[in-house]
Amino acid sequence: MLSGLFYREFTKVKDFTGDTQLSVLHTHLLALGMLVFLIVLGLDKVFQLSESKLFTSFFWFYNAGIVVTVGMMGVHGTMTVLGHDDVPEVVPLVAGLGHILLTVGLVLLFIRIDKRLKELKAAKQPPAGEPERATTSV
Repeated sequence: MLSGLFYREFTKVKDFTGDTQLSVLHTHLLALGMLVFLIVLGLDKVFQLSESKLFTSFFWFYNAGIVVTVGMMGVHGTMTVLGHDDVPEVVPLVAGLGHILLTVGLVLLFIRIDKRLKELKAAKQPPAGEPERATTSV
């Protein structure tokens, strides 16, 4: 919420009317932060994913990626509003690092989900909340 407030007030104070990355910072934080973790919360409820060091690694890589990515969006957007046409090369490089951290986090999550599904299959257990199927023999 603060990023949306900052965008609105900062551009108003600076009389800025052009395009800036600050305008999408709020939606990136909501989508990458809140929505993804609501989905992960549901997956954890069903598959008990958080009982693993792999999940902990996902959590830290993914959150670090969010911080770095949106931080660089904020820097780039602020520089645009302040009239700096040439953004230093380090800004997109660090933003790329943030995207790499996000990707590593997501890959770790997918590996954890795959391992958990294989564990459940080997134990022949349905995920939590799924009814057990009756087996009939002829």
